[in-house]
Amino acid sequence: MSEAEVKTESVGTVVVAGAANLAIAVAKLIAGLISGSAAMLSEAAHSLADTTTEVLLYLALRRGARPADRRHPFGYGKESYVWAFLAALFTFVAGAGFAITHGVTTILVHEHTGNYLTSYIVLAVSFVIEAISLARAVRQVRRESRRWRTTPDRFLRHTADTTVKAVFLEDSAALTGLLLAAAGVGLSQLTGDELYDGIASILIGVLLLVVAAILAKSNISLLVGRAVPERIHREIERELTELPTVDRIDTLMTMQLGPEDILVAAKVDFHDDATGADIESAADEAERRLTERYPEIAYVFLDPTRSMPGTDGQRARRTQDEDGRPVGSAGPS
Repeated sequence: MSEAEVKTESVGTVVVAGAANLAIAVAKLIAGLISGSAAMLSEAAHSLADTTTEVLLYLALRRGARPADRRHPFGYGKESYVWAFLAALFTFVAGAGFAITHGVTTILVHEHTGNYLTSYIVLAVSFVIEAISLARAVRQVRRESRRWRTTPDRFLRHTADTTVKAVFLEDSAALTGLLLAAAGVGLSQLTGDELYDGIASILIGVLLLVVAAILAKSNISLLVGRAVPERIHREIERELTELPTVDRIDTLMTMQLGPEDILVAAKVDFHDDATGADIESAADEAERRLTERYPEIAYVFLDPTRSMPGTDGQRARRTQDEDGRPVGSAGPS
């Protein structure tokens, strides 16, 4: 799948999720107002927050896809993380804040009107719609994980495409929230006690807090300048080391410039007898090999460097794997 096709699919996933959330938000709001259920009103706020999030994610995709210019020579990819971060903040403030506050209020003072049928119908229809939206997100996650030759779980943890990650997490949270709302409304109907409805509302808010925190952390990491996962780092290093005129790689640095743009920069120790023409040829070959293996690599910079005393021809080793765990001894920071 080409880069353009990947971006188109991401836009489609966001649009489908946004349309579904908007329709569901209106239905939940009506059901919540008719029934007086705190859990239903919290779910309406949840879906409204998700709808606003999809709008911000759509902006992230569009704004981040703008081509490079003189003022932004590496493009606008990182702007997509700004909008995605704002989406996470909106989920945190609007969705979670309303759900928790309304849940506490319901436990303390609210009385249910007793009209439960409307809530059950809306919850059932919403569950079907959210499941369809999630199924599309799951298909994209599986397809992308195969393209990156990794598992769906690892892809979700390390992907730089935070829009796909956001839709997947939000749809998963939406289905969980619907189950919580159904449990709260059902228990309130069975017992006549609004405590369960209020607790369900609070749990929905906590769920939104968790999702917002995960997405905010991921976007902050990418805004700061996150490297590619360790497995891809090792493969890039291997490709560079296998160039005919390369002795070793002293330093290899990578950065995610955007969801589909990667920068590679390396200090390379070439053979002592390598000529300027040999080095130019190696640089061209390096770019060809890397972009063939990973089309997302947009920039490759090689810096010829002299051998460092005491290296004994050994490469510098990374001290952490892609999950942040130590893979050997590391000196003091």
